[in-house]
Amino acid sequence: MSTIAVLGAGKIGESLLSGLLNAGYSPENLLFTERYQQRAEELTKRYGVRATDLPTAARQADVLVVSVKPQDIEPLLDEVGELVTPDKLVVTLCAGLPTSMFERRFASGTPVVRVMPNTPMLVGEAMSAVSGGTHATESHLDLVEGMLGSVGRVVRIPEDQQDAVTALSGSGPAYFFYLVEAMIDAGILLGLPRSVAAELVVQSAVGSATMLREGEGHPVIMREGVTSPAGTTISGVRELEKHGVRAALIDAVEAAHSRSVELGAKHRQRTDSDGA
Repeated sequence: MSTIAVLGAGKIGESLLSGLLNAGYSPENLLFTERYQQRAEELTKRYGVRATDLPTAARQADVLVVSVKPQDIEPLLDEVGELVTPDKLVVTLCAGLPTSMFERRFASGTPVVRVMPNTPMLVGEAMSAVSGGTHATESHLDLVEGMLGSVGRVVRIPEDQQDAVTALSGSGPAYFFYLVEAMIDAGILLGLPRSVAAELVVQSAVGSATMLREGEGHPVIMREGVTSPAGTTISGVRELEKHGVRAALIDAVEAAHSRSVELGAKHRQRTDSDGA
Protein backbone atom coordinates (compact mmCIF):
# COMPACT_ATOMS: atom_id res chain seq x y z
CA MET A 1 0.00 0.00 0.00
CA SER A 2 1.31 3.46 -0.91
CA THR A 3 2.42 5.86 1.80
CA ILE A 4 0.25 8.97 1.65
CA ALA A 5 1.22 12.32 3.14
CA VAL A 6 -1.40 15.03 3.59
CA LEU A 7 0.39 18.37 3.39
CA GLY A 8 -1.81 20.67 5.44
CA ALA A 9 -4.16 19.11 7.99
CA GLY A 10 -6.91 21.70 8.06
CA LYS A 11 -10.56 20.66 7.89
CA ILE A 12 -10.29 19.11 4.44
CA GLY A 13 -6.95 17.46 5.18
CA GLU A 14 -8.23 16.00 8.44
CA SER A 15 -11.40 14.77 6.74
CA LEU A 16 -9.33 12.96 4.13
CA LEU A 17 -7.18 11.33 6.81
CA SER A 18 -10.30 10.17 8.64
CA GLY A 19 -11.85 8.84 5.44
CA LEU A 20 -8.73 6.95 4.44
CA LEU A 21 -8.54 5.31 7.88
CA ASN A 22 -12.22 4.35 7.67
CA ALA A 23 -11.55 2.87 4.23
CA GLY A 24 -8.92 0.53 5.67
CA TYR A 25 -5.67 2.45 5.28
CA SER A 26 -3.22 1.74 8.08
CA PRO A 27 -2.00 4.68 10.20
CA GLU A 28 1.52 3.44 9.43
CA ASN A 29 0.94 4.29 5.76
CA LEU A 30 -0.24 7.84 6.45
CA LEU A 31 1.60 11.04 7.35
CA PHE A 32 0.50 14.63 7.72
CA THR A 33 2.01 18.08 8.18
CA GLU A 34 0.54 20.80 10.35
CA ARG A 35 2.06 24.18 11.18
CA TYR A 36 0.57 24.36 14.69
CA GLN A 37 2.18 21.96 17.14
CA GLN A 38 -0.82 21.65 19.45
CA ARG A 39 -3.15 20.70 16.60
CA ALA A 40 -0.60 18.23 15.26
CA GLU A 41 -0.49 16.52 18.65
CA GLU A 42 -4.29 16.45 18.84
CA LEU A 43 -4.61 14.83 15.40
CA THR A 44 -1.94 12.24 16.18
CA LYS A 45 -3.75 11.36 19.39
CA ARG A 46 -7.11 11.19 17.61
CA TYR A 47 -6.07 9.14 14.57
CA GLY A 48 -2.75 7.53 15.44
CA VAL A 49 -1.15 9.10 12.36
CA ARG A 50 2.34 10.57 12.60
CA ALA A 51 2.91 14.27 12.10
CA THR A 52 6.09 15.34 10.37
CA ASP A 53 7.66 18.31 8.59
CA LEU A 54 7.32 19.07 4.90
CA PRO A 55 10.76 17.87 3.73
CA THR A 56 10.40 14.56 5.58
CA ALA A 57 6.91 14.01 4.16
CA ALA A 58 8.16 14.77 0.65
CA ARG A 59 10.98 12.25 1.01
CA GLN A 60 9.06 9.42 2.65
CA ALA A 61 5.65 9.46 0.95
CA ASP A 62 4.69 7.95 -2.39
CA VAL A 63 1.62 10.20 -2.69
CA LEU A 64 1.68 13.86 -1.64
CA VAL A 65 -1.74 15.41 -1.12
CA VAL A 66 -1.40 19.20 -1.16
CA SER A 67 -4.21 20.51 1.02
CA VAL A 68 -3.44 24.16 1.72
CA LYS A 69 -5.16 27.37 0.70
CA PRO A 70 -4.04 28.78 -2.67
CA GLN A 71 -2.43 31.79 -0.99
CA ASP A 72 -0.22 29.45 1.06
CA ILE A 73 1.05 27.38 -1.86
CA GLU A 74 4.24 29.29 -2.69
CA PRO A 75 6.03 28.70 0.66
CA LEU A 76 5.12 25.00 0.47
CA LEU A 77 6.47 24.66 -3.07
CA ASP A 78 9.63 26.52 -2.13
CA GLU A 79 10.25 24.02 0.67
CA VAL A 80 9.49 20.75 -1.10
CA GLY A 81 9.91 21.52 -4.81
CA GLU A 82 13.39 20.03 -5.19
CA LEU A 83 12.43 16.92 -3.21
CA VAL A 84 9.53 15.82 -5.43
CA THR A 85 10.61 13.32 -8.07
CA PRO A 86 8.75 11.53 -10.90
CA ASP A 87 8.34 8.37 -8.82
CA LYS A 88 5.91 10.25 -6.58
CA LEU A 89 2.31 11.28 -7.26
CA VAL A 90 1.21 14.80 -6.37
CA VAL A 91 -2.49 15.33 -5.68
CA THR A 92 -3.52 18.96 -5.41
CA LEU A 93 -6.71 20.05 -3.65
CA CYS A 94 -5.92 23.76 -4.17
CA ALA A 95 -8.78 25.66 -5.80
CA GLY A 96 -7.93 27.39 -9.05
CA LEU A 97 -4.35 26.14 -9.37
CA PRO A 98 -3.61 24.15 -12.57
CA THR A 99 -1.52 21.00 -12.76
CA SER A 100 0.91 22.82 -15.07
CA MET A 101 1.89 25.16 -12.24
CA PHE A 102 2.96 22.21 -10.08
CA GLU A 103 4.63 20.42 -12.97
CA ARG A 104 6.88 23.43 -13.56
CA ARG A 105 8.01 23.45 -9.94
CA PHE A 106 8.78 19.72 -9.68
CA ALA A 107 11.17 17.44 -11.53
CA SER A 108 10.29 16.81 -15.17
CA GLY A 109 7.84 13.94 -15.55
CA THR A 110 6.27 14.23 -12.10
CA PRO A 111 2.62 13.12 -12.27
CA VAL A 112 0.07 15.57 -10.88
CA VAL A 113 -3.66 15.05 -10.37
CA ARG A 114 -5.92 18.01 -9.64
CA VAL A 115 -8.92 17.52 -7.36
CA MET A 116 -11.76 19.86 -6.47
CA PRO A 117 -13.49 18.50 -3.36
CA ASN A 118 -15.97 20.30 -1.12
CA THR A 119 -16.61 20.63 2.59
CA PRO A 120 -19.20 17.81 2.91
CA MET A 121 -16.04 15.69 2.98
CA LEU A 122 -16.29 16.42 6.72
CA VAL A 123 -19.28 14.06 6.91
CA GLY A 124 -18.18 11.60 4.22
CA GLU A 125 -20.43 13.14 1.56
CA ALA A 126 -17.95 15.08 -0.57
CA MET A 127 -18.39 15.71 -4.25
CA SER A 128 -14.92 15.58 -5.81
CA ALA A 129 -13.83 16.07 -9.43
CA VAL A 130 -10.43 14.75 -10.56
CA SER A 131 -8.31 15.65 -13.58
CA GLY A 132 -4.95 14.32 -14.63
CA GLY A 133 -1.99 16.47 -15.59
CA THR A 134 0.42 15.82 -18.44
CA HIS A 135 2.20 12.88 -16.82
CA ALA A 136 -0.67 11.33 -14.84
CA THR A 137 -1.60 7.84 -16.01
CA GLU A 138 -4.81 5.85 -15.75
CA SER A 139 -3.44 4.06 -12.70
CA HIS A 140 -2.70 7.39 -11.01
CA LEU A 141 -6.26 8.54 -11.60
CA ASP A 142 -7.65 5.23 -10.37
CA LEU A 143 -5.62 5.55 -7.17
CA VAL A 144 -6.88 9.09 -6.54
CA GLU A 145 -10.48 8.11 -7.26
CA GLY A 146 -10.13 5.31 -4.72
CA MET A 147 -8.78 7.72 -2.12
CA LEU A 148 -11.50 10.31 -2.65
CA GLY A 149 -14.18 7.63 -2.84
CA SER A 150 -13.56 7.02 0.86
CA VAL A 151 -15.07 10.43 1.67
CA GLY A 152 -17.84 10.79 -0.92
CA ARG A 153 -18.51 10.63 -4.63
CA VAL A 154 -16.02 11.22 -7.44
CA VAL A 155 -16.26 12.22 -11.11
CA ARG A 156 -13.44 12.42 -13.66
CA ILE A 157 -13.37 15.50 -15.90
CA PRO A 158 -11.01 17.32 -18.30
CA GLU A 159 -8.94 19.88 -16.44
CA ASP A 160 -10.38 22.78 -18.43
CA GLN A 161 -13.68 22.15 -16.62
CA GLN A 162 -12.18 22.43 -13.14
CA ASP A 163 -12.93 26.14 -12.73
CA ALA A 164 -16.60 25.41 -13.45
CA VAL A 165 -16.57 22.60 -10.88
CA THR A 166 -14.96 24.92 -8.34
CA ALA A 167 -17.74 27.44 -8.87
CA LEU A 168 -20.56 24.88 -8.78
CA SER A 169 -19.80 22.12 -6.27
CA GLY A 170 -16.68 23.55 -4.61
CA SER A 171 -18.48 26.72 -3.57
CA GLY A 172 -21.93 25.12 -3.77
CA PRO A 173 -22.31 24.21 -0.08
CA ALA A 174 -22.03 27.90 0.82
CA TYR A 175 -24.99 28.68 -1.44
CA PHE A 176 -27.09 25.97 0.21
CA PHE A 177 -26.12 27.20 3.67
CA TYR A 178 -27.06 30.73 2.63
CA LEU A 179 -30.51 29.59 1.48
CA VAL A 180 -31.04 27.53 4.63
CA GLU A 181 -30.06 30.50 6.78
CA ALA A 182 -32.58 32.70 4.98
CA MET A 183 -35.37 30.12 5.36
CA ILE A 184 -34.67 29.73 9.07
CA ASP A 185 -34.86 33.51 9.47
CA ALA A 186 -38.19 33.46 7.64
CA GLY A 187 -39.49 30.86 10.09
CA ILE A 188 -38.46 33.05 13.01
CA LEU A 189 -40.20 36.00 11.36
CA LEU A 190 -43.37 33.91 11.25
CA GLY A 191 -43.16 33.20 14.98
CA LEU A 192 -41.37 29.85 15.16
CA PRO A 193 -38.59 29.26 17.70
CA ARG A 194 -35.16 29.16 16.04
CA SER A 195 -34.58 25.54 17.03
CA VAL A 196 -37.90 24.46 15.50
CA ALA A 197 -37.34 26.49 12.33
CA ALA A 198 -33.85 25.00 11.94
CA GLU A 199 -35.14 21.45 12.41
CA LEU A 200 -37.89 21.98 9.84
CA VAL A 201 -35.61 23.51 7.23
CA VAL A 202 -32.58 21.21 7.66
CA GLN A 203 -34.64 18.03 7.53
CA SER A 204 -36.51 19.35 4.50
CA ALA A 205 -33.13 19.95 2.84
CA VAL A 206 -31.90 16.45 3.71
CA GLY A 207 -35.10 14.85 2.44
CA SER A 208 -35.12 16.88 -0.75
CA ALA A 209 -31.48 16.03 -1.47
CA THR A 210 -32.23 12.34 -0.95
CA MET A 211 -35.14 12.55 -3.37
CA LEU A 212 -32.91 14.21 -5.95
CA ARG A 213 -30.21 11.56 -5.56
CA GLU A 214 -32.51 8.54 -5.55
CA GLY A 215 -35.31 9.77 -7.78
CA GLU A 216 -35.43 9.58 -11.53
CA GLY A 217 -37.21 12.86 -12.12
CA HIS A 218 -35.80 16.22 -13.16
CA PRO A 219 -35.74 18.90 -10.40
CA VAL A 220 -38.45 20.77 -12.30
CA ILE A 221 -40.74 17.73 -12.17
CA MET A 222 -40.06 17.28 -8.46
CA ARG A 223 -40.79 20.94 -7.79
CA GLU A 224 -44.02 20.71 -9.76
CA GLY A 225 -44.99 17.74 -7.60
CA VAL A 226 -45.04 20.07 -4.58
CA THR A 227 -46.74 22.94 -6.42
CA SER A 228 -50.52 22.66 -6.37
CA PRO A 229 -52.71 24.97 -8.49
CA ALA A 230 -53.49 28.18 -6.60
CA GLY A 231 -51.71 26.77 -3.55
CA THR A 232 -49.16 28.07 -1.07
CA THR A 233 -46.07 26.83 -2.90
CA ILE A 234 -46.80 28.55 -6.20
CA SER A 235 -47.30 31.81 -4.31
CA GLY A 236 -43.85 31.40 -2.79
CA VAL A 237 -42.26 30.41 -6.11
CA ARG A 238 -43.77 33.49 -7.74
CA GLU A 239 -41.98 35.66 -5.18
CA LEU A 240 -38.69 33.87 -5.81
CA GLU A 241 -39.04 34.55 -9.53
CA LYS A 242 -40.12 38.15 -8.89
CA HIS A 243 -36.96 38.81 -6.87
CA GLY A 244 -34.68 37.13 -9.39
CA VAL A 245 -33.40 34.36 -7.11
CA ARG A 246 -32.70 32.05 -10.06
CA ALA A 247 -30.73 34.74 -11.88
CA ALA A 248 -28.85 35.64 -8.70
CA LEU A 249 -27.73 32.03 -8.20
CA ILE A 250 -26.54 31.79 -11.79
CA ASP A 251 -24.65 35.08 -11.37
CA ALA A 252 -23.08 33.79 -8.13
CA VAL A 253 -21.76 30.67 -9.85
CA GLU A 254 -20.42 32.75 -12.75
CA ALA A 255 -18.66 35.10 -10.30
CA ALA A 256 -17.07 32.15 -8.46
CA HIS A 257 -15.92 30.74 -11.82
CA SER A 258 -14.32 34.05 -12.78
CA ARG A 259 -12.48 34.17 -9.45
CA SER A 260 -11.20 30.61 -9.91
CA VAL A 261 -9.88 31.50 -13.37
CA GLU A 262 -8.27 34.64 -11.93
CA LEU A 263 -6.50 32.68 -9.17
CA GLY A 264 -5.08 30.23 -11.67
CA ALA A 265 -3.91 32.99 -14.00
CA LYS A 266 -2.24 34.88 -11.17
CA HIS A 267 -0.22 31.86 -10.08
CA ARG A 268 0.66 30.95 -13.67
CA GLN A 269 2.02 34.45 -14.23
CA ARG A 270 4.04 34.27 -11.01
CA THR A 271 5.47 30.87 -11.97
CA ASP A 272 6.34 32.07 -15.47
CA SER A 273 8.12 35.15 -14.11
CA ASP A 274 10.05 33.03 -11.58
CA GLY A 275 11.22 30.75 -14.40
CA ALA A 276 12.11 33.59 -16.75
